[in-house]
Amino acid sequence: MPEKSANLAWVMRPNPVVHSWFKILMMGVFLGILIVWGIDGLNMNTFQKDFAVLKLSSSEAIGLDSSFRKNLSVEKPNLDSRFEDVDLNFTHQMLAQTHEKNVEFEPKIVQNVSSFSPRVSADLTLNQSVMSPPLSPRILQWVSSGLEANFSSNLLVKWLAPLGEHCKDSKSVDIRLPSLDGVANIELSSGEIHEFVFQAVDETGEPRCLGGDYFETDLSGERWKSRPPIKDIGNGSYTFSLQVHPDFAGDYNLTIILLFRHYEGLKFSTAKFVFDKVLRVVPIKFLKSSSHLPRLRQCETTDYTRDVWSGRWTRHARNDNCSISKDGRYRCQKASFPCQQPWCDGPLGVLESNGWVYSSHCSFKLVSTQQAWSCLNNRWIFWWGDSNHCDTIRNILHFILDVRGIPIVPRIFDMNITNPRNASQMVRFTSIFNGHPNHTGNYQGLNSLINKEYRETLKGYFSGNIVPDTMIMNSGLHDGIFWSNIRRFIKGADYAASFWADVMKGVSRRGLTRPKIIYRTTVTTGGYARAMAFNPQKMETFNGVVLDKLRRYGMLDKIIDDFDMTYPWHYDNRCNDGVHYGRAPLRARWRDGQIGHQYFVDLMLGHVLINALCAHSV
Repeated sequence: MPEKSANLAWVMRPNPVVHSWFKILMMGVFLGILIVWGIDGLNMNTFQKDFAVLKLSSSEAIGLDSSFRKNLSVEKPNLDSRFEDVDLNFTHQMLAQTHEKNVEFEPKIVQNVSSFSPRVSADLTLNQSVMSPPLSPRILQWVSSGLEANFSSNLLVKWLAPLGEHCKDSKSVDIRLPSLDGVANIELSSGEIHEFVFQAVDETGEPRCLGGDYFETDLSGERWKSRPPIKDIGNGSYTFSLQVHPDFAGDYNLTIILLFRHYEGLKFSTAKFVFDKVLRVVPIKFLKSSSHLPRLRQCETTDYTRDVWSGRWTRHARNDNCSISKDGRYRCQKASFPCQQPWCDGPLGVLESNGWVYSSHCSFKLVSTQQAWSCLNNRWIFWWGDSNHCDTIRNILHFILDVRGIPIVPRIFDMNITNPRNASQMVRFTSIFNGHPNHTGNYQGLNSLINKEYRETLKGYFSGNIVPDTMIMNSGLHDGIFWSNIRRFIKGADYAASFWADVMKGVSRRGLTRPKIIYRTTVTTGGYARAMAFNPQKMETFNGVVLDKLRRYGMLDKIIDDFDMTYPWHYDNRCNDGVHYGRAPLRARWRDGQIGHQYFVDLMLGHVLINALCAHSV
């Protein structure tokens, strides 16, 4: 029997069915290759983003920022660094509302920040090596304040508002601060703005229904001092904002003092109304964070148009063995000791502040003698203000321009000053006291302008073919004693602004360039003076009124907020005698009983003034 063999003829002969299936098979293989190539060319990060799973218990999930959960579908974070960021930035949300756009927080208080470690799926942890770089640090904004529009008229409305039956017989004696009261181990992230709300209450614990209370706020650490901006809502509640730069993370104290109740600091005689009670001293730890604030840049001309500053003093050196010298000075660092940018530029040692320096929405250059003379050469600066100007001029001459032959600057001062190292350089300083039409008198302030002879004296400096190129003015301390109420001061400030507007129009009509006007706000009176007729509530209010009036008459080119600059140092008399921050150094017993006093706050003002005068050249 013949052996059976396989019949393969069906394979070899043409068969349309086989050919059809073979074509389909080849096309499938080809498409498969294309798919493999396509996958190889895909963005694997995108692929992983779509399928990443974060496993959290319900209690842990609430501690994470919603923007973090949202960003898992947008960009793959580095979880190690991101969870550290969560610890630092989001454990405080029960305590404060932060100003950050397009971010919604879910509040959670974490008692032990270091132990807060969300559970992560093993799959997600395993894939960290192929993830994209961590999210870029968030760019935040600096805290800021501003002058209320129509400040003078709105102030009058509030001041004259009837108290009403419920409010007329009650006064604030304390506050309720629910976000901080009774909370232990308060921790906030640095960099962010943390806003808090508190309610003033009367002696029965009932909420006050009107504003007008004056609260002093202070935020102080080893290397940072600032005044947290506070806002009066008008119904007995107030808000304030805290912010510390990440470079200065650490332990702080927030202090809140009730100085005056319901505009009583604006009264004619204020000593009998002062309350001056420390309501809270709250320890707060600001945690280091990866958030970024815009880098401070050196102030330019346009930076001096801001009505209200929200600055801070930062410390960049400290010498605990520094003692007062025979001439009353504190040379705690060498004069050449450098500033730490971006907080300042130049030699920090010349400030004689043992490392402290002021900055605001921009920073300042601590100028050398040569730089100051190069800027001021052949200029004429006209000063119109109280006796603080006398101190500032003297300090500029002694410490900045190195002119030692003028130990005292009197209330009426007009002199061409020559550079002792270069006789070709000269600047003219003219200073006219505005506390009284008679330079030996006091307590008239802006009312001095009712004296015709005094007005003509002022006009005389602006009536020639050569006029001052800059006018630096201030007012306040003497006004605080003269004006019996805020309505009358508003009228006086309006008259002063209109007077100077007429003077400057006369300059322009003669074809001359009118002087640039710099308004230097009145200092924050310190220590014992906080209760007097030129108390901080009245001086801050008067500053706002004068700024409002000068701006309405077009008589305001630049502003230097010396009120903000002096505020962190006004709680005692270490840096002031109550009304002056620039008294000449002297090795003698000071008002607070210590030998010598600190003068660096006014010296900082001198450098700020040089910056404003020379914004294009320093």
